[in-house]
Amino acid sequence: MSDLTIYAPLAGWVTPLAEVPDPVFAEKMLGDGVAIDPVNDALCAPCDATVLTVHEAGHAVTLRSTDGYELICHIGIDTVSLGGKGLSPQVKAGAKVLAGQPLIRFDLDYLVQNAPAVVTPVIVADATRYAVEPIAKGLVAVGDPLLRVVPLGGEAEVGDTGGETLVEETVVALSHGLHARPAARLVEAVRKHDARVILYHGDRHASALSAVGLLGLGLGHGTTVRIEASGAQAAGALAEVIAFLNDATPEETPVDVPVPVRGEGPGLGGVPAAPGLAVGPIHRLTRAAIPVETRAGTVDEERARLTHALDTVREGLAKAAAAGGARGGVMAAHGAMLADPTLTDAALAVIGRGMSAGVAWQEAITEQVAVLLSSGDRRIAERADDLRDLERHVLAALAGLPIEGPSVPSGAILVAEDLLPSQVAALDAAVVAGIALVKGGPTSHAAILAAGMGLPMAVAFGEPLAALEDGRVIVLDADRGLVDPKPDSEAQSTARDTIARRKAEMEAARAAQGPCRMADGTRIEMFANLGSVADAEAAVAEGAEGCGLLRTEFLFLERATAPTRDEQARDYQAIADALGDRPMIVRLLDVGGDKPAPYMDLPVEENPALGLRGIRVSLADPQLLEDQVAAILAVRQPCRIMAPMVASLSELEAVRAVVERQGGSLGHRAEVGVMIETPAAAISADILARKADFFSIGTNDLTQYTLAMDRGNAAVAAGVDGLHPAVLRLIGTTCDGAARHDTPVGVCGSLAADRLAVPILLGLGVTELSVPPARVAAIKALVGKLDMVKCRAAAIAALALPSAAAVRAHITTMLQEIGA
Repeated sequence: MSDLTIYAPLAGWVTPLAEVPDPVFAEKMLGDGVAIDPVNDALCAPCDATVLTVHEAGHAVTLRSTDGYELICHIGIDTVSLGGKGLSPQVKAGAKVLAGQPLIRFDLDYLVQNAPAVVTPVIVADATRYAVEPIAKGLVAVGDPLLRVVPLGGEAEVGDTGGETLVEETVVALSHGLHARPAARLVEAVRKHDARVILYHGDRHASALSAVGLLGLGLGHGTTVRIEASGAQAAGALAEVIAFLNDATPEETPVDVPVPVRGEGPGLGGVPAAPGLAVGPIHRLTRAAIPVETRAGTVDEERARLTHALDTVREGLAKAAAAGGARGGVMAAHGAMLADPTLTDAALAVIGRGMSAGVAWQEAITEQVAVLLSSGDRRIAERADDLRDLERHVLAALAGLPIEGPSVPSGAILVAEDLLPSQVAALDAAVVAGIALVKGGPTSHAAILAAGMGLPMAVAFGEPLAALEDGRVIVLDADRGLVDPKPDSEAQSTARDTIARRKAEMEAARAAQGPCRMADGTRIEMFANLGSVADAEAAVAEGAEGCGLLRTEFLFLERATAPTRDEQARDYQAIADALGDRPMIVRLLDVGGDKPAPYMDLPVEENPALGLRGIRVSLADPQLLEDQVAAILAVRQPCRIMAPMVASLSELEAVRAVVERQGGSLGHRAEVGVMIETPAAAISADILARKADFFSIGTNDLTQYTLAMDRGNAAVAAGVDGLHPAVLRLIGTTCDGAARHDTPVGVCGSLAADRLAVPILLGLGVTELSVPPARVAAIKALVGKLDMVKCRAAAIAALALPSAAAVRAHITTMLQEIGA
C-alpha cells in the first residue's frame, strides 16, 4: 500500500477525536482520524473510493479507497435514532465515487436541534496497521487536505491448510441471529473437527473458531452466509455448521434486565445498574498503567513470553472460576474468551512482524474490541470490558506484576471512568458504599457483579461526574440513576436514615417466620421466581413463602434431545425438596419465539413473538406435554401447574384435560392456572376464570404486546415500561374478571419486584407477588408498610394518569409520605 491523503469531506472546524462526545470515537475503538463540526449541508467523498455500505438510517457510510484503505464517515452523534429524518443519501453500496462527490446531504438545522451533536468523525479503520497523521487544523473547506495515512507493515499471512476447499451458502434460522450464546456453541462444535472454517457475510469474514469474530459479522435472522471449509474433516465441519445455523440452536434464556433509562430529577442523571442508595465521600479510582516493554527480542523469545503469560492468567482464571458464585461465573467467561484462538493468533502474527509480546497483545485486544463495538448490540458491546480486563491481566503477567484490587476507604462511593469486572469482584461490599461511573453499561459483567454483591451502582453519568473532586460527599440513588453532588447536611442525614431503615426492615423481613402481610393485616403471598435448586435455597433463606414461577426451560434448552419423564421428575423433586413444604407453581415449557429448542421441528417465523410459542408449542407436541405433566404430578409435594402465553379458553381446557388424565392415572390432582401475558387473556379474564384455579400476570410480555414495543429493540426499549397506564388498566381488568369467580391473581413479571409498582398492583387486587430471590426481603418489607386503602386510591389515580413517568412520580411521592 502507498501513502494516502484524505481530503475534508465537510466544511467546518477540525476537532480531535478525543473531544468527540462518544467514547467509541473518542477512544479510537473503531480506528484513528479526526472529526469535523460541519457548517455545510453535504458529506462528500474524502478520496477516490468504492462505497461499501450506506447505513439504512442514512447517517453513516463506509468506503474503500482505490489503494485498499477502509474509511468510516459518521454524521453526528446518535443520529441513527433519527430514523433517516434530515438525511438524504446520494449514493448506494457498490458505487464508485471521486473525491469531493456528495455522499449524503443533510439538513444541518434539523440535526442541530434533534441530535446530541453534529460533529462528524472521519475514521481510518484498523488503524493499528497504519500511522494516521492529521494535516489540517481550524476551519477547513471541502477538499482541503485533512489526513495522511502511512502503512506500518505487511499483513499477516494466513497459512494454507491444504486439501480441497468446500463452499456452501445457507440462511441463518436462529430467531435472534448469531449472537453471543449461539456463537460460543458454534465454536465448540467446530473445534471438534480438524478443519479450517470461515464464514463470510458481505465484506466481513470470521473464523468459526472465534466467537468474538463471529459476533462482528452481524448475522441476523434470515441472513445469507457463505461458509468455506478446508482440511481433513472439512465435510463434517461444514455439515455441522450448516445444521447449526439452520436448526435455530437454543439461545440463552432471556434475563430480565432493567431498561437503561437515564434518571430524571435534580443533580446528575445516569442509568441505574444495581439498586440501592448510598451516601459518602467520592473516592476516585484511576487505573494504574501497566508498563509495556516495546523493545522486542527474537520472534521465538517473544512468542515464549506471551505463551507463558497466557498460561499464568489461564491458571488464575480457572482457580477463580472453580470458586463458583457470580464472580466465578464471570471468571469462567473470561477464561472462555482467553481460549479464543483469534486473540492468540492475532498477537502471534504481530510478533511475527517484529513487535514485542506486550505490544502484540495490545494490538490483538484493540482489534477484537472494535469487532464487539461494531456489532450493533448493546449487550455484546459491553463485553468489550471483559477483553480490556484480559488485556491488563496478560500485560501484568508479562511485566511480572500482580493485579491489585482497588483500595477504597470505608464508606466511600467509588467513582471511576469505568470499572473492569475483576476490579468489582475484588471490592469488599462491607466497605464500599456504592459505585458511580462516568461510562459503563447497565448489563455489563461489572454491573451484574455489583448487583450480586448488593452494591448500589449507576453508570453513564458522563463528564459532570468526572468533574467532581475527590472527597466530596454525594448521595447516590441507584434506583433512579441519580447523583446529588451537593447534598446539604439534612439531605445526607435523610439518606443515611433511609439506608439504615431499609437495612433494618430487610433483616426483619428476612428473619420473620410469619406470613407476609400489609400494615392493615391484608394477606399477600410472597413467592420467588426460580430456575434451579440454588435459586430455591436462596429464596428460602430470604424468607420466600413458596415458588410463584418455576421456569422449566433450563431442563430443555441445553441439550440435543428432550428430557425424559424421569429426568424431569427428578429435577422438579430436587427443587421441591429445597423448598420444603412450601407451594411450587411450575410453568409448563415456554419455548418458541426467543427460546427455541434444537430437537423441536419449529418453523422459521417472520415474527416469532406472534407465532408458535408458549403453550402453543406444547399443544402441538402432545407427547411432550403428556410427559411434562406426568413428571410434575410425580413430585411428592403437591404442585400447581401454569400454562404460559394462553390467549383462549380452549387452550386452557386442553391443558386441564391432560392434567386430569395424567392425575387420574397417578391418583393426584393439581390446580391448573394461566399466565396472563396477552391482551386477549387480560380482556377475557372473566371467561378464563371459569376454568382456571389461579392467574399469574407476566408483566414483561404483557407490556410489550400491549405497547407493540419489543424490549429487545434498542430503538424502542426505553418506552417499554410496565407502569404505562394502558398496561395497568389491563392488569386491573384481569383482577376484576378474576374476582367474579374468586380466582386469585399473582404477578411473576418484573413489576412485582419494582418498588414503585407494588402499591398499584396490590391496589388493583393482586394477592401474590413472585420476585427474584434477592428481592424477596426488600419487597416483603415494603408490603409490610403499605395500607390497602391508600394502595387502592393510588391505583385509581394511576389509571387516570397520562404516562408511565407520571405514574412513577405519583407513587414516588406516596412512598415518601409513608416513609417507605
